[in-house]
Amino acid sequence: MRRRLPALLLFAVVIVLPSDAVAQEVPPTPNEDDIPQPVPAEMTLAGAERPDIGRFLNVRTAFAPSLSPDGGRVAFRTQITGKPQLWVVGAEGGWPHQLTFGESVTFHAWSPTGEWIAYGSDRAGNEREGFWLISPDGTEERELLAPSEAFRVFGAFTRDGRHILYATTERNGVDFDIHRLDVETGEDEEILRGRMGLYVASIAPDGSKVLLTESRGEDAEDVMLFDVATAALDTLFAPEDRAAHGSFAWRPDGSGFYLSTNQGREFAGLATYDLSTRELEWVEVPERDVEDVELSHDGTYLVWTTNEGGYSALHARDLRSGAPVASPDLPRGIHSVTWADEANVAAIYVEGPRVPGDVWTWSPETGALHRATDSDAAGLDLTRMVIPEPHDFPARDGVTLHGLLYLPRESSGRPPVLLSVHGGPTSQARPDFDAVTQYLLTRGIAVFDLNYRGSTGFGRSFARLNDRRERAVEYLDMEDAVKWLAERELVDASRAAVMGGSYGGYLTMAAVTRLPEVFDAGVAFVGVSNWVTALEGASPQLKASDRIEYGDIDDPEDRAFFESISPITHVADVEAPIMVVHGANDPRDPVEESDQFVRAIREHGGTVEYLRFPDEGHGIRKLENRLIAYRRIADFLERNLGMVEVSLGGL
Repeated sequence: MRRRLPALLLFAVVIVLPSDAVAQEVPPTPNEDDIPQPVPAEMTLAGAERPDIGRFLNVRTAFAPSLSPDGGRVAFRTQITGKPQLWVVGAEGGWPHQLTFGESVTFHAWSPTGEWIAYGSDRAGNEREGFWLISPDGTEERELLAPSEAFRVFGAFTRDGRHILYATTERNGVDFDIHRLDVETGEDEEILRGRMGLYVASIAPDGSKVLLTESRGEDAEDVMLFDVATAALDTLFAPEDRAAHGSFAWRPDGSGFYLSTNQGREFAGLATYDLSTRELEWVEVPERDVEDVELSHDGTYLVWTTNEGGYSALHARDLRSGAPVASPDLPRGIHSVTWADEANVAAIYVEGPRVPGDVWTWSPETGALHRATDSDAAGLDLTRMVIPEPHDFPARDGVTLHGLLYLPRESSGRPPVLLSVHGGPTSQARPDFDAVTQYLLTRGIAVFDLNYRGSTGFGRSFARLNDRRERAVEYLDMEDAVKWLAERELVDASRAAVMGGSYGGYLTMAAVTRLPEVFDAGVAFVGVSNWVTALEGASPQLKASDRIEYGDIDDPEDRAFFESISPITHVADVEAPIMVVHGANDPRDPVEESDQFVRAIREHGGTVEYLRFPDEGHGIRKLENRLIAYRRIADFLERNLGMVEVSLGGL
């Protein structure tokens, strides 16, 4: 690759020349140096004391289980071939069978009748999915809907397996209409003229009714009942104080359903809703969020999970007796559950610091528990992965913030720290397996995974502390986190970097522009640099919730506010080196957000490295691209945090 001009030379040009001449001297952005190129790299030997990052990135996962109707097989996705593909394995384990071999698979669902598995795929991360059917043995495949410019959101199969219901922007590119697709004939019909943010949530067992959700911000949705025969649309939940409703589980007779909701509560509880009485009745109301709610096909067993400090706790009840059922003995981590359509067999996905992601199957009737997948650890000893410690601490305004601290197993003195900021913002830093985190720990760098105001998992009030104009002060949580770490003398906070993706990418850009004295480096993935252009260019799914979560940029006051908090407004204040990573096909935060940020830093003489992947979208799916990106990121962080430089494949 061509060498970029040294940062000092660029800085000198900015001082000497007028601004219009500066623009002529700075290379255009993007340019060919910004397109990442693969480089030869050898991994360290298995068992090495300090494994190369390539080993961490090659750790496999098996995720998104979907059971065959009889519970005998599990369909799942894994990136073992370099990008997510669809595989099938016996419910008790065995040799898995690969079904798909093309573009990344984005979703899948086993037909209730068993003869097909539906799956979706987009093109290079653009999130405009096509739909296909494939037989469980992989020998027959059919295209249902070819990829187009429309956004589609898969809903579900009807119980008889005849139809698929989904939402699509095919009509006007903005509003989501509800369609019914005949699996046998391919006939596709609009059954409900929709609007922004309207999706299929769940179908009644007899197929006569459909639960639809409509976004009300990023953390809430209203719920409607659609009658397929009459096309009547009945609103079930639209509380004045918006609330979350999800994880719907129908009773077998279709008389009602179980769900998770925080309607009128700080935390989401487990509730049941009766269609005849129109009453919501609480079943469990813990002081923590109820997440997954799943009911066995015959209505015998109810299973749900709770979020307890980021970890999942699994609960089960026999509804015939009302007695609790002993939960299976699973590794500690984050759990999600799904049932087979015709058998009392559940598939449970487990992910944690020492379980990168695998699937277990469980029968509550017999207590039998089997590990269906056992993903490869790429020669790493997973028992040596660091488990984080949770911490709570006060922000300057008294709000209690939260975070997970990962400390290196061995460190001479206090280690430098990477502040990790999650996306969303309605998401949560949880104790999952993060390859980069575990790699940096072996290099002596601590990681603090911050739950800033606006994160989920700590109650509805906390999740809304950064809504609309409150967003003006959220970036200060990052400074308060570093200050708290320094006061506790847990890390060397004088050597601190920040990294995040999506909304976390925005916060990273905000950190290096608004807090130049706090951070020595930043790594921003698929972030927002200009809220006005980002909100104008967002995908239809995001636009459906943006006006509640953020504001209306057509309103002059809102527009001025978002201009004031946009990192691009403060780019002249950047002092620390920054690495920016973006996929050219990103439909959520258009790549122009990073283009303009990088261009502005270069024009102001700052130090920036840009990785602009032409075949990725809102994230990096492909292993070859992940290897390029994270080798560069690891080298960048080690250099700028004052660690011993290491050779990463010639970089």
